Amino acid sequence: MIRCTDGSLYTGSTNHVIHRWHKHKKGKGAKYLQANEPKAVVFVEEHPDRSQACKREYQIKQYSKQEKESLITEYYQL
Repeated sequence: MIRCTDGSLYTGSTNHVIHRWHKHKKGKGAKYLQANEPKAVVFVEEHPDRSQACKREYQIKQYSKQEKESLITEYYQL
């Protein structure tokens, strides 16, 4: 998950987080991040395959902003 400068959260999936982050910062890739400047990667999960990663991405996208913030908070407490 990426936090944007306006405080919004973007959820996506990739097999190479650092490479994708640099693309987002250059304004390439997700249209949402072209309109909302990315500030920081705030949450990352690894999954054994693309299918499971996409299912989890969909699940997280269904969360409310509050639920996403709780997920981020739990992640940083580990």
